[in-house]
Amino acid sequence: MAQDKLGDEPEDDLGNVSDDYQEHFFEALKQKGIENYKRAIVALEKCLDIDDTKPVIYFELGKNHNTLNNFGAAEEALKKAISMQPDNEWFLDELYDVYYKQDDFDNAIKTVKQLVKYHPDYKMDLVTIYIQKGKYNQALKVLDELDQTLGTNEVRDQMRNTIYRETGDAGDRIDNLKERIAADPNNENNHLQLIYRYSQTGKTNKAFDAAKELLEIQPESKLVHLALYKFYLDDNEIEKAVLSMKLVLNTPEIDEEVKSKVLKDFLSFVEKNPKYQKDLIEATDNEGIEKNAKSLSNLGTYYLKTGDKQKALKNYKEALKQNPSDFKLLRDVILLHLELKQFKEALKQSEIALEFYPAQPILYLLNGVSNINLSVPKKAIDSLETGLDFLIENPTMERDFYMQLSEAYKLTNNNARSKAFAIKAQAIKEQK
Repeated sequence: MAQDKLGDEPEDDLGNVSDDYQEHFFEALKQKGIENYKRAIVALEKCLDIDDTKPVIYFELGKNHNTLNNFGAAEEALKKAISMQPDNEWFLDELYDVYYKQDDFDNAIKTVKQLVKYHPDYKMDLVTIYIQKGKYNQALKVLDELDQTLGTNEVRDQMRNTIYRETGDAGDRIDNLKERIAADPNNENNHLQLIYRYSQTGKTNKAFDAAKELLEIQPESKLVHLALYKFYLDDNEIEKAVLSMKLVLNTPEIDEEVKSKVLKDFLSFVEKNPKYQKDLIEATDNEGIEKNAKSLSNLGTYYLKTGDKQKALKNYKEALKQNPSDFKLLRDVILLHLELKQFKEALKQSEIALEFYPAQPILYLLNGVSNINLSVPKKAIDSLETGLDFLIENPTMERDFYMQLSEAYKLTNNNARSKAFAIKAQAIKEQK
């Protein structure tokens, strides 16, 4: 990470040296290249025996020792190289790596502070080390310097949030956001973060005020309505709340997972306030608006509660397209097909479901019911008897199986078997 900040590695300028010296040096480079670091060290030490005045030899020696985790020897060699060439970034960077690998953060900080003179990007390393050392004030100070020089960015904001989370100091976090807003009132993200932070600390009124302030500055903002609709509901400003929810649900830029949470709130609100059902339909019936499986499933459940089985089925089936193996969706779609007397569709869907879940007794039961209603009793009997084999300690479902087997055998004119299963079903009912 650090070496991305550096320029080209220093050339191996050995000056005027003997042939033996040069031969040992290039042998060291060759051995390092094929990861024979110990042999590389031996060759470098032979160089030192001939001439110990070249800093590049100590640098190479330090790198090889560092790779082998011989940290003491690496530090000694690199310090020697730095003493001979104090302004060499590469030497300092390798020494920094030696300290960092050992979690020797005090020495790492000293070394990074020297490197910052050559490349400001090392300040990010400094922040990381300060956070690891728990020196949060120093870390924030460096982050402030970077923000002032380079402007804010997501990575540094995440680092700030890590610090605030560790210190539990929500006040500092809020103060920092207010300073940012004062400096750049049109930055929507800073406003949104401030609303969120106020909400997190239970300062709902301040969060509401911050949301309204953003709306005044940016009337076209869509994201602010993610907060506003809840505040409006709490403040009993129902019309504004409904408008905000509709806006959120019809904004393509807002993440579908977030929308699904808003939709859940909207559905819950409309259940208690049915006169706003028209608004819900307007917000969700737009074919051009994408909905994720969770939103579609929630809509299906809502329409089921209101008795609109056709709309419930439509939404469940759309959800199933996105999540074909969802057991609950599969089951609910089959049940709705049966309730709507769409027996061919129920049979087809039950067969698909059984491919995903061949050990689920409810699916065999629904498959059997579908076959009975399509006057295919033998297939119904096969499915029902198979399902019974998978059934474990569920008297209610067991009774349902016996009742359906009774119906299936009646269709084959086997009245004796039909009556026997009817008696079994009745016995379970009486036991309950």
